[in-house]
Amino acid sequence: MSETMTEQRLQRVLAAHGVASRRKAEELILAGRVTVDGVVVRELGRKVDPERQEICVDGKPLRSAPRRYIMLHKPVGYITTTADEYGRKTVLDLVQVPERVVPVGRLDRDSSGLLLLTNDGDLIYRITHPRYELEKEYEVLIDGFPPPEVEEALRRGVPVDGRPVQIRRLEAIRVEPQGTVYRVVIHEGRNRIIRRVFERVGYPVLRLQRVRVGPLRLGDLPPGQWRDLTPSEVAALRRAVGLPEFPEGAVGRERKARGGRGMPARRGDRRPSGVRKEHRRR
Repeated sequence: MSETMTEQRLQRVLAAHGVASRRKAEELILAGRVTVDGVVVRELGRKVDPERQEICVDGKPLRSAPRRYIMLHKPVGYITTTADEYGRKTVLDLVQVPERVVPVGRLDRDSSGLLLLTNDGDLIYRITHPRYELEKEYEVLIDGFPPPEVEEALRRGVPVDGRPVQIRRLEAIRVEPQGTVYRVVIHEGRNRIIRRVFERVGYPVLRLQRVRVGPLRLGDLPPGQWRDLTPSEVAALRRAVGLPEFPEGAVGRERKARGGRGMPARRGDRRPSGVRKEHRRR
């Protein structure tokens, strides 16, 4: 039976309110941290009506939060997490906004590039789940100059943890003194998967930068800076993973450009046509 407009699965409601991704929402339910009308619910898939029932997480009722969609140019040295028990710098040290946003997927500490942050749980789930096959594009500098047979092995699929890594596109784009720079396009998100696959063929990665996620490109956004996605970018991203272009509570207009610490963006900054000014910290 299909869900009605107001009756939905509990984990989907939690994700839609920006509490967590669907997977994390399921963990909250199983841990007994979610109540519906005062009763703890541990059943996954429980149907609820968020308009008529009181849903609480850790005793706090859900609040309808506006959707926020952010693109960050993650620099090397930052951890892609919301908090770090060892006190290391996280991406949320760079992006401080009123909404509770979380990073979408991973970029390891030694990698840089395009990182999305949002409180749209459905979008987080679909971007990170390999079933939806959203492409991610990287520029990768490796140590050395592989012969054609190594490149062909990479295109066929090098196994990591017993499963071949499907590289959709592998193209040498330039040579630097340290080695070869490749354009690599994949859709899976296993931890450090690009580094691991090149290590398997004997060519360690020296530098890795993500330059595209689905229809979104990093462009000329400087390292450490961020900006809100435009409504057209949000629509294109959600469309790419099979979601309606705008969920309830989505940003309906472009936000004013603000710096990472609430400072206005400087006038005259150059940017590609159709892309708003990036956030700059002073």
